[in-house]
Amino acid sequence: MTIVGIGEDAPDSLPRTSLAALEAAEIVIGPPRHLGLLPAITAERLAWPVPFVDGIAQLLSLRGRRVVALASNNPFWFGAGSSIARHLAPGEWTAVPGPSTFSLVAARMGWPLERTECVGLHAAPLARLRPALANGVRLLVLLRDGAAVQELADYLCQVGFGSSALAIHEAVGGPRERRTDAKAADLPDMEFAHPVCAAVQVSGAGEALPLAGGRPDTWFDSDGQMTKRPVRALTLSALAPRPFEHLWDIGGGSGSVAIEWLLSHPSLFATTIEPREDRAARIVQNAARLGVDRLTVVQGAAPEALVGLPAPDAVFVGGGLTPALLDWLQAYLPSGTRIVANAVTLETEGLLTQAQARLGGDLLRLELAQAGPLGGRRGWKSSYPVVQWSAAL
Repeated sequence: MTIVGIGEDAPDSLPRTSLAALEAAEIVIGPPRHLGLLPAITAERLAWPVPFVDGIAQLLSLRGRRVVALASNNPFWFGAGSSIARHLAPGEWTAVPGPSTFSLVAARMGWPLERTECVGLHAAPLARLRPALANGVRLLVLLRDGAAVQELADYLCQVGFGSSALAIHEAVGGPRERRTDAKAADLPDMEFAHPVCAAVQVSGAGEALPLAGGRPDTWFDSDGQMTKRPVRALTLSALAPRPFEHLWDIGGGSGSVAIEWLLSHPSLFATTIEPREDRAARIVQNAARLGVDRLTVVQGAAPEALVGLPAPDAVFVGGGLTPALLDWLQAYLPSGTRIVANAVTLETEGLLTQAQARLGGDLLRLELAQAGPLGGRRGWKSSYPVVQWSAAL
């Protein structure tokens, strides 16, 4: 089986390796648009069904025959290649990639790809762009369809970046290629044709999301139940996220710790467990607004709600740690799982002190004070001390 990347070029301009694969095929399967771009070949043509996942079973049923699966340009950069290859064994497939849309549009714009954010939003929310939005940032964004161009412009205006310069590229690399330049706030009322890629030079008065852990509390909607910024920064440092890891955030509150965990790296995942329905809903909204749609929210109380969840690499308990919960975590978590727990009450502080004596790890006491008005002058207003225990179970 061969996965061939095909662009918008005329059939007679296909690379020699792609033509050789197509000419040797018994069956070619792909979206109708791609099938229409093929040269005259003898292979049977099958249209890939919608939704995409339904085509996988059809493709796998053709095992053992000379099959070409068509995908857009470079199939392994925001393309269908990995979705297909994960179902096949090594040696069952080869790939003939074409130039990616990102490469073609970057060449049109004169932008260095290594310093340009490349984002695929075929089936992802526009809010996934939010962490990258800051003045001067360059984005190449693959969009779902022509209608999504206006949705992108509206979103940029909504978050304060309406003065961003857009260069909308349609059918790049083919005879239907067209480019439209406009500010997001002044996008012309016109139809855009799929496939479409937007080059965005971000500009505006919108607030940029800081890169460092411990983002300002104002980024999170909360009813007051939230790990505040300085403590959150130290908590994330103790959790020490690493690529491809999974966090359990027990007692999510506003979801700020889990969301900042996810903002650390795109390969990370998190599950937050929150007993209150209103807070669980607020966590979902906070995550969606900040573009981290890899957060799973479980409404329920620990440890009962933890049963059956994918195992974590790290666990954070922001409040409500009990001897029963700690015993459950120690009994069921994989050896080496990192745990960080914060305490404000004397009762929970005592539990953390005992846990550290029994299980090891580090104890840290945080005493924070913030300057504020004191009569006609200023003074320090102290917060409740926080005791933090971090260990590997």
